[in-house]
Amino acid sequence: MFESFEFQTLTAPQAAIWLGLALGIIFGALAQITRFCLRRAVAGDAAERRPALSIWLTALATATLGTQTAVAMGWISFADHRFFAAEMPVLAIITGGLMSGAGMVLTRGCVSRLTVLFASGNLRALTVLMIFAVTAHATLKGILAPLRTTLGSVTVDIAPALPGHPLLWAALIAAVAVTLALRANARVLHLGLAAMLGLLVPLGWVGTGLVLFDEFDPVALQSLSFTAPYADSLFWTIANTAIPANFGVGLVGGTIMGALLLAITRREFHWQSFTSPAQTGRYAAGAMLMGVGGVLAGGCTVGAGLAGVPSLGLSAILALVAIVAGAKLADLALGTTPQTHAIPAE
Repeated sequence: MFESFEFQTLTAPQAAIWLGLALGIIFGALAQITRFCLRRAVAGDAAERRPALSIWLTALATATLGTQTAVAMGWISFADHRFFAAEMPVLAIITGGLMSGAGMVLTRGCVSRLTVLFASGNLRALTVLMIFAVTAHATLKGILAPLRTTLGSVTVDIAPALPGHPLLWAALIAAVAVTLALRANARVLHLGLAAMLGLLVPLGWVGTGLVLFDEFDPVALQSLSFTAPYADSLFWTIANTAIPANFGVGLVGGTIMGALLLAITRREFHWQSFTSPAQTGRYAAGAMLMGVGGVLAGGCTVGAGLAGVPSLGLSAILALVAIVAGAKLADLALGTTPQTHAIPAE
């Protein structure tokens, strides 16, 4: 489809950067207002869990309905996507999900939330993101790659997607999500903004899979995600003369820009940092767990969760379940430790 636009200087991969930037700006702004974060929903303070869960589920509902509508219209297909690989690397997904969940509890935020916090002046979040990016890149292409390949070699031959009609599953997931969301005490405005945030997922899938489709200069089918994009952003930052930017680099940069703009506009920008060496070590450990875990699981709470589950791929669903389980287990373990109560809020 991209060929029909007849651009003279802009290629499909270059246009993908601008698409990622645009989606990132909107995501960052909406996430700044709604405090969108799965960690808050499953392991946050008691008063914030239900509202946070309702916001996350509302976004998931619109993401699922929008994505499966695009599939039904024939605009996109996940047949060749990694979420639908015939041989599922179950050990890597479960291990990675548990690590990611535990890591986001240690750092008090999923990667998307930490990106927004960094844009608001949180230096703890910046430190976590830097360690996360380095660790993720090392797991993808560096010294930790053997761990990824070893765990990834343990596979199960299974149907890659949920059985039955996709639109029925989409409707069921959306109905459950909306029902649970309405029972919480979230603000109606925030639920509306969360629905808009969820719609960015199908926009990403359709944008890269249909609008930017070019047989001669292909762009990978992708949507909101932060694990691989942070690794790519790190590599591009230190070697941009050797490798070009891509959709993920634009997405990360846009998210920071959107969140920063809203933080300044709403006067929510203020510097924060670590309060002790012990806290620094805790956050660093969590960052490394999320970096390795995000790669093994095939994505973070956004890449495998918000964007992955709407594909109805079993690998993405398993990853999200493992992430939530890891967060719950870490929360229970840390709840018995007195130092947990001394950790500052986001």
